[in-house]
Amino acid sequence: MFGALRSFISADMAIDLGTANTLVYVKGKGIILNEPSVVAYKTKDGKKEVLAVGEDAKLMLGRTPGSIEAIRPMRDGVIADFGVAEEMIKHFIRKVHKAGNWAKPKVIVCVPYGATPVEKRAIRDSVRQAGAKKVGLLAEPIAAAIGAGMPITDPTGNMVVDIGGGTTEVAVLSLGDIVYARSVRVGGDRMDEAIISYLRRQHNLLVGDTTAERIKTSIGTARMPDDGRGQVMEIRGRDLLNGVPKETEVTQAQVAEALAEPVQQICEAVMTALESTPPDLAADIVDRGVMLTGGGALLGDLDLALREQTGLAISVADETLNCVALGTGKSLEYEQQLLHVIDFGS
Repeated sequence: MFGALRSFISADMAIDLGTANTLVYVKGKGIILNEPSVVAYKTKDGKKEVLAVGEDAKLMLGRTPGSIEAIRPMRDGVIADFGVAEEMIKHFIRKVHKAGNWAKPKVIVCVPYGATPVEKRAIRDSVRQAGAKKVGLLAEPIAAAIGAGMPITDPTGNMVVDIGGGTTEVAVLSLGDIVYARSVRVGGDRMDEAIISYLRRQHNLLVGDTTAERIKTSIGTARMPDDGRGQVMEIRGRDLLNGVPKETEVTQAQVAEALAEPVQQICEAVMTALESTPPDLAADIVDRGVMLTGGGALLGDLDLALREQTGLAISVADETLNCVALGTGKSLEYEQQLLHVIDFGS
């Protein structure tokens, strides 16, 4: 799409700094790191001392003693804790580069379309402090569309819906840039919260984020099962009535009911985008359909729920979890052709 791939390997990298996971793409090598965006630390003499990052830190979520805290420094696709995020980025950059092969890399980071100038500056400063010599920012919908293999440089309308951990990005692209885009703060995390809230309300059962995520990925669905019940899953949590651990079962129909609101918000964002798309581009989208990317696209029957709402063909990208990282990486490989959409700041 953008010409022949340059064969040399450099230290330059692209980062998909996601709410749930961080992926790092190294120029000429592809994606070589994919870890949870989680940091565990303890506070000593008023300073935060990092104990674990990524996979090791995620195992500690909801299980730490009072002296240790495990957090996600990203919230809704942007940095919520500047200092901890900086340490996390630094850790991932160092993990990617072996000792002795260290060089100050040029880094391109994808950001939500709706990120404010303050949020963008926080990401740029954190990555620079982590050791980058030059930082470029790329809008998430463009990265997702490139990663999904959509022909965004053509003079035709392409719609991509990227459902991440913190945000859902809906965009219409043509001639290599965004014609219309909307970022709504609903994604995988909001779905987990909806499941936790439902179980507390309907079962008087308190479960943690890890259990909610397991329910979502195992039997989560955007549509009510045909038999009104669907698959069943055994779960454990704390009984809110007497405070003791409790085991119960949850059905797919109950999960569909719990997820109804976030799913509806995603459907409404797609409908709003379609209504705001210029007529000629809308005609192209009728022909081409809509592409779903991101981890949220893997929610059971989400494509069918969107098809029922829009009447359009809905496709799920092949490497849906990696689309944004792959697209950000391609922007690094073909930087000259995409310079108009990469913001290197002043």
